[in-house]
Amino acid sequence: MQTGSIQQATVEALNRDSIKALGFDTRPWPMPAALAVVAVVAGVLWFIHKPAAVLVLRVPGTDRGPESESGSGSNPVLEGKLIPGEGQAANLPGAWTRFRGSEADAVGKEAVRLTRTWQASEPRELWGIDVGEGYAGAAILNGRVYVMDYDSAKKQDALRCLSLADGREIWRYTYPVSVKRNHGMSRTVAAVSGKYVVALGPKCHVLCANAITGEMRWGLDLVRQYGAAVPPWYCGQCPLIDGDAVILAPGGKDALLLSVALDTGKPIWQTANPHNWKMTHSSIMPMEFSGERIYVYCANNGVVGVSAKDGALLWETPEWKISIATVPSPLILDGGRIFLSGGYNAGSVMLQVKKIDDRFSVQTLFRIGPEVFGATQHTPIFYKDYLYGVRADGKFVCLNIEGKVIWTSGAGQQFGLGSFLLADGLVFAMNDSGLLRLIEASPDHYNLLAQSQVLKGRESWGPLALAGGRFIARDFTRMVCLDVSQH
Repeated sequence: MQTGSIQQATVEALNRDSIKALGFDTRPWPMPAALAVVAVVAGVLWFIHKPAAVLVLRVPGTDRGPESESGSGSNPVLEGKLIPGEGQAANLPGAWTRFRGSEADAVGKEAVRLTRTWQASEPRELWGIDVGEGYAGAAILNGRVYVMDYDSAKKQDALRCLSLADGREIWRYTYPVSVKRNHGMSRTVAAVSGKYVVALGPKCHVLCANAITGEMRWGLDLVRQYGAAVPPWYCGQCPLIDGDAVILAPGGKDALLLSVALDTGKPIWQTANPHNWKMTHSSIMPMEFSGERIYVYCANNGVVGVSAKDGALLWETPEWKISIATVPSPLILDGGRIFLSGGYNAGSVMLQVKKIDDRFSVQTLFRIGPEVFGATQHTPIFYKDYLYGVRADGKFVCLNIEGKVIWTSGAGQQFGLGSFLLADGLVFAMNDSGLLRLIEASPDHYNLLAQSQVLKGRESWGPLALAGGRFIARDFTRMVCLDVSQH
């Protein structure tokens, strides 16, 4: 097209009435002058006709950080989707609101009496569902069961809410994340309060959702936002809801521990990390000592006690670390004692926290070798001054408070890496292949009361849950709810 044609087409494309209104002549001009007029008129028209700015309400906890404006840096939790189901919340009693139960000690304290013998068809299965590969256990509240799952086909983390009555799905919240098979995917237990449920995914994504409706409230990416490193075999740490706060342990450069507001996800405090200790599979345990609420955490190279009030580091010790994987959580005992146990030849250690004036300190009371007791996967239980747990050789063991073995389960009674809980004076203990044993919780002797094959798959390692006489267990790909109440 010739220069004259370009000039003419450009001028004609403008609003001639607007040009005349500005006092310009619309007859053909030399090229430079024409382009100058076009620029001026276009700017004026844009200013006059530009749309009003759209104001968007920014909801706390749902903002993307500066580094997440591009696709590669976005928080996948915020890109998730709520999918309603057909299930209905059950009108059933009981609660197991987090990892190791509502008091984080794996001891059920409800008044429901549990049966002490099982017939051939007992305990009766009330419902069963398929789950993604992994070991994530259940949290229970208000007739709902919450499970952090993984959908391999769709490559999505999925927080699922199920009916405690029949296992039907009430809702699920999914978000995209690629997780390769590595001894299962999901392996954490959600935490639920009356209003919110908080879950931690295999790659350290934190989701807070409305516990009733499933609507996403806020989400965090601990790797991008707080410098966490995903542990081998993925994240095994379970979130802690403590009052109006969620307590996490990113193990990042500037955030060994982290407290965020339960309703918004906004930071309350961060604990400094001067030694650059990393996240493990262990979970944070609360402790009351000398008028102070303390969060105890086993990092990869030591143990810390952190003030619940402001995140200050109250005490630390490098005397406990495990070469391959720190999995069991701190077991909080009376009088400032903390029992730590692990696999991979770590054995066990008893710590004593002290406070003189305003200064805390910690010392080692005793150590015991792995041949005496060392829990590879599941945290022992403290009940009526005795410790109960599974050691590395698969035997179920009772120890006194000084670490002396009182009894073991004996030949032919192996438990592998199975989970266990205690309620109504009974220990419910799984083995590796779905065999559930009922054991009397007594220091007198190992007393097996009953046993039943309740699951048929492999690696029935997921943490157990119990609410209102309904017992929830899982293996690698299936979860079941059993009736263990006394009728």
